[in-house]
Amino acid sequence: MAKRAAKATATGKTPSGEKTPSGEKTPRAVTSGSVSGTAGDPADGPPSAASLWREARNGAARARLEKSLPAVFPAPVLRHALSRPLVPPTPRLAVESYWRHHILRADRLARALAAQSGQPEGWTWRLGTWRLGTWRPDPRRPAPLRLGAAGADLGTEDAEAGLAFSFRMPPAPFREAPYARGKGHCCVCGQPVYRFGWHRDLWGAGAPNRNASWHAACVAAWKLWTGPSDHVKVLKRRQRHRCAQSGKRLLRSAEVDHRVPLYRIWREERARPWPELLGYWGLPNLQVVNRAIHADKCAVEAGERASVRRSGRDGAPPA
Repeated sequence: MAKRAAKATATGKTPSGEKTPSGEKTPRAVTSGSVSGTAGDPADGPPSAASLWREARNGAARARLEKSLPAVFPAPVLRHALSRPLVPPTPRLAVESYWRHHILRADRLARALAAQSGQPEGWTWRLGTWRLGTWRPDPRRPAPLRLGAAGADLGTEDAEAGLAFSFRMPPAPFREAPYARGKGHCCVCGQPVYRFGWHRDLWGAGAPNRNASWHAACVAAWKLWTGPSDHVKVLKRRQRHRCAQSGKRLLRSAEVDHRVPLYRIWREERARPWPELLGYWGLPNLQVVNRAIHADKCAVEAGERASVRRSGRDGAPPA
């Protein structure tokens, strides 16, 4: 060791990372390209064709977005758009991407907008008894004739247009022909739709967009309500990856479940006001549980439904 130190002192060099006779530590050697990203590091070699394509594509998308961007635009949406791996090239696509990646926020907003609209007068939650091209009246559940907005008789088939065929679909009165508000109003919540599918008139237009019939947020919320399993990762993260029933860590096979089963909503809660009903499809009634717990819960519910059917007290149609 003494010979190495004497040699280093004589030559003015020290091994990287060792102390000099004065007690100072020399920095370790830095390979060419490890800081500046030059080709010296094999991991930072020439950019791939995919990287070049993405860079060119995003440059063109940003230019197109800036060109079509209005003077007033939601700042959170713009920040989200510019941070995406693939930048949306139009303001409307930026709005849709924002709500698609903030699904829980979209759920809360859609239910709040529905509360502003309220339940249409004369509307009750009911299910359709026909399918396009194969309509046959169900003698057990006769569908009454309904009147349109102008008072005209819509007929049985037209009156049932827009009705769901299962209670697993959330009730949507503004999708039904007698209560539809037409273009410029959302068919999910009933509120006016403005530019880019936004829910507020940020541009002072004073009138809704007649070419639109849904909010971008309501579309995202509807996808959560009808397919909650597609958003299991978001729901897991909200629960801090803990099972809602056992408190144990969620496994990869964990599944989304409705706390209150939907058949009980149809059987026992259908008289509730429409905006309150939406909560049973939204976040307040959703939970992620491990598969074994979900299987046990489903078995108990199946036994309950079977006993109700045997007793003849089940007023719900088949799912």
